[in-house]
Amino acid sequence: MNTLRNTVSLIGNLGADPAITQFGDKNSVARFSLATHESYKDKKGEWVDNTTWHNVVAWGKAAELCEKLLKKGSEVVLEGKLVNDSYETKEGEKRYKTEISMREFMVLNRDKDEAKTSKK
Repeated sequence: MNTLRNTVSLIGNLGADPAITQFGDKNSVARFSLATHESYKDKKGEWVDNTTWHNVVAWGKAAELCEKLLKKGSEVVLEGKLVNDSYETKEGEKRYKTEISMREFMVLNRDKDEAKTSKK
């Protein structure tokens, strides 16, 4: 039954550079949006492109790696879990949010200049 745990795997592109927040000396969090794309044929047989945006949060060492390795447009594969939360606005409205708490990631595309400098 361990394989039925809360696990999400996505491949997509960052919509913006990760926003990094520092807590104290050694704690940090990274937040970014990830776009996933899919294409399918509708009832008329025409291709439809669909983009879905996901909110991703990374903590600690993963956040530090996000800051170093990720930027707007980066293509990544990530694994994490879904986290649902609710909160109340200043006006008293109850809001809900779902985000992916990232466990690990891998950059799929790297700039040619970046790859050259990392090999030196």
